Amino acid sequence: MNPDLQHRQASLVYALPLVEQILASHQHRLGSGYAGYRNHVYRVVHLCLSFAGNTAEDIEKIQIAGAFHDIGLWTAQTLDYLPPSAHGAADYLRHIGKEGWIDEISAMIEMHHAVRSRAADHSRLVENFRRADIADFSLGVFAMGLPRSTISALKRQFPNLGFHWFLFKRGMAWFFRHPLNPLPMFRW
Repeated sequence: MNPDLQHRQASLVYALPLVEQILASHQHRLGSGYAGYRNHVYRVVHLCLSFAGNTAEDIEKIQIAGAFHDIGLWTAQTLDYLPPSAHGAADYLRHIGKEGWIDEISAMIEMHHAVRSRAADHSRLVENFRRADIADFSLGVFAMGLPRSTISALKRQFPNLGFHWFLFKRGMAWFFRHPLNPLPMFRW
């Protein structure tokens, strides 16, 4: 485990009302992928919260970014889903009167598949969110400094329910149509 990373064991919260509210408004678009995406969001949010130093405002931002971070897979029907996901979050933030959060939450979404650390370029939340998503996306293979026990507990409490299989199928379909741009969601 990375000694300079301070984290804490997250207490599992089984219902995040803000996440539930946002996802409910997209449930018709998510269709059969709703439960798998919801559980992925819960795992990412909990993993991000595992890093120390979160304020009440941070917790709200993490939940909003979590709910929207992959939503463009369904709302825009594309594997190049980061811009539409960030756009959806920005629209939501304008609707609730939190325009001042748009840049940071957009960066959390746009950079969550960045290969390299974004700690020097962005807020602490952007980097923590990136690490949390990588830990979940990799099924815990890359723990990103998080306790493997936390990752395992989250996987048991919020099972995959086909989310990674959906990503694989969507990725393969994209690859055959766009072989020169197979991973448009990754940032180098």
